[in-house]
Amino acid sequence: MAIHTPSADTQTDIDVPEFMRTDTAADRPNLSLVKPIQGAVVEHQGETLRPAWIESGKELAARAQEHVTENRLYIGWTIRGYGNLGRRWLEARRDGHPQMIQSAIAEREAAASDTAAETAAHELVRDRRADYRLHKRWHWIKTGGWGAAGAAGVTVGAVTGGVWVDLAMATAAYLSGIYHGRPDPATAEVAAPPLSVIEQSDSGFGQAGGQVFMTVDQLREDAKPFPIAQARTPMQLAECVLLALVAEGVPVAEVTDVIRLSWGWQCIVRVSEGTPEAIIKVAGALETRFDLAANGVRPTPLKERRACAVLRLVDRGADPFASAPGLPYRAPKSMSITDKFRIGSSVGGDPLETALAGVMGLWVAASGGGKTGILQALAEGTTACYDNITIDLDPHGDGLEDLGDAVRITARTNQQIEAVLLFFLVMSKARARLRKTLGMGRKWKASREHPAVTIFFDEFPKATELAKQLAFDLLLVGRKELIEVEIASQGGQKSYLGENFAQMVALKAVGPCKVGDTRAVFGDGSVAEGWLPHRLDPATETDPKDAGHIYIQGVPGMPDEPIEYKVHEVPSATLRKLAAERLEAGLVEPDQDSLGAMAGVDLPEYVEAVYDMEGNVKKEAPVELLTWDGLLRLCGAEPGGYVRQLTPEERHQLQFAKLALKAMDHFGRDVAQLDEMAALIGGITPEGLGDLLRTSGAGGTVKVTIDGRGRVNGYRREDIAEAAKLLQGD
Repeated sequence: MAIHTPSADTQTDIDVPEFMRTDTAADRPNLSLVKPIQGAVVEHQGETLRPAWIESGKELAARAQEHVTENRLYIGWTIRGYGNLGRRWLEARRDGHPQMIQSAIAEREAAASDTAAETAAHELVRDRRADYRLHKRWHWIKTGGWGAAGAAGVTVGAVTGGVWVDLAMATAAYLSGIYHGRPDPATAEVAAPPLSVIEQSDSGFGQAGGQVFMTVDQLREDAKPFPIAQARTPMQLAECVLLALVAEGVPVAEVTDVIRLSWGWQCIVRVSEGTPEAIIKVAGALETRFDLAANGVRPTPLKERRACAVLRLVDRGADPFASAPGLPYRAPKSMSITDKFRIGSSVGGDPLETALAGVMGLWVAASGGGKTGILQALAEGTTACYDNITIDLDPHGDGLEDLGDAVRITARTNQQIEAVLLFFLVMSKARARLRKTLGMGRKWKASREHPAVTIFFDEFPKATELAKQLAFDLLLVGRKELIEVEIASQGGQKSYLGENFAQMVALKAVGPCKVGDTRAVFGDGSVAEGWLPHRLDPATETDPKDAGHIYIQGVPGMPDEPIEYKVHEVPSATLRKLAAERLEAGLVEPDQDSLGAMAGVDLPEYVEAVYDMEGNVKKEAPVELLTWDGLLRLCGAEPGGYVRQLTPEERHQLQFAKLALKAMDHFGRDVAQLDEMAALIGGITPEGLGDLLRTSGAGGTVKVTIDGRGRVNGYRREDIAEAAKLLQGD
């Protein structure tokens, strides 16, 4: 198809594309302006030019001398050149083998719980080490061969060639060093981005290390926004971000700290007025400007710099969490409930670590948001503790099913859930009165003898009103007594929880949800501050999407910043293996002090029976306070290994049996008489101590031999120790 070009006469009257215009007479230069060549100089339009190809040898030599002088005879180049050659030789010697060996070792460590996989990984380590040894051997052989040939040539030349040959060889060696040490043209100067013409002289533009990559003043007036895929350098990315923000009306001042990551870009944006809320408001429009996927723009305001936000731009199809480390192995009873343990990673690569001692938690996510996986990641940590009892409540689903063997009580029916909550509510009140007696101070101190309790309550909205009331009361009083509740719900509003307690809870995390849940949990102004869990997508049947991704507040020791995290997704088979290990090691049981103190605690009025004036029952008690034994039976828990609940009399007997054993330790012998033990214990007569030891199961006194006292009536350690063991159910 022919292209019609307007005549020169009409081109000035109509809008013609630049590439279609033809030169007019006015556009063409007058030939008289071009003078003939006079000598070696060409005068062109008033400017004298000297073509490089006809420059004098003297000038070329002067320039060469200047270049040599500026670079100090290229001595630095030569040193760098031979250093580069040495590094290349070393890289060829290694050829990636050390990295492959380390990868195989890491694979072997990751397969520690799988015997077959661990054996295969061990063989892989051994094979790679053997390959490395063989590679190094051949590399030395090749190096020796070439070195011998070169050395022979140099020796022959030096011996037979004389001074000039020696000088030529030295010059060749010198030039070889210069050649291999010359600056890389790609890094010798900074190239301007091809998308616009930007002056770079005085602004520090393009420098890393926290310097300003670009200010808004450096944008050309006619520069247009462009997709982020066209950005290849930090400078281009800075320009891309600035143009998009300006186009959306954001009062942006500068872009700094640009970093290219495996999944996209990260930079810091500073606004000149207002707050970074302006960036958050246009996040969706920016995704269109940048041509990114939904949730591809992730702004995080900085608390320490009110005018700034970290802007993360995720490439289409990329996953910022793909390289996050997996779950570390935790052996049975290897940690305390007061220890921090990692449950996930942030979008910036930082670990998400938390300790649950005395921390009440609310975990909100819509169906498909990954609530069960989140609770299992938390319970994986609590079931590895030597000073914590894990309880699983779920009125609708499977709860902590994969960790079931490591959970002390699993409750699924309404009756079971209500009984469990009442039991631990009463225990928390008992502990409040017991702390001073045990010398703990103002808070319960977790230990092997006095463990904490962590209750996971999934599908909270499906629970009965009574269960919700009991859980709410426990949220109010359980923190100091280390009876913590972790509640999971599909929503954070009152219609789901029954009470507006979302913002009362210390630790709160929200995954994929509705915007109303974000505001209910984090506050009315949270969206403007960058809390954006409602922009996350729940999983579908075939696509996990953002399941397990959360925004979280109240993590002990961490600032409350609107950063996206992903909780570890642990395979079911791994959790079942861990649970079996922990069951075999023995589950943690309640302490006798707490169980005994529960007898003196009044029940909440709303769980007691109602009687009329004549003493007849008008309303049965909605839930009964059971003993620990009874609670285990109700929930179908295995009785093996649990501590028998003692009567007050038995607890008194056990106390003095232990004191008698301590008295024997003081005397340094395995026998003692009642009078000396009672005198050391204090507050009890020899006769009273004898009655307690006899009723505890230690029997009466027997004939024993004590140095200095001869053959007398007393007790043996083995008899008292056996009685104490039977009382404790060991």
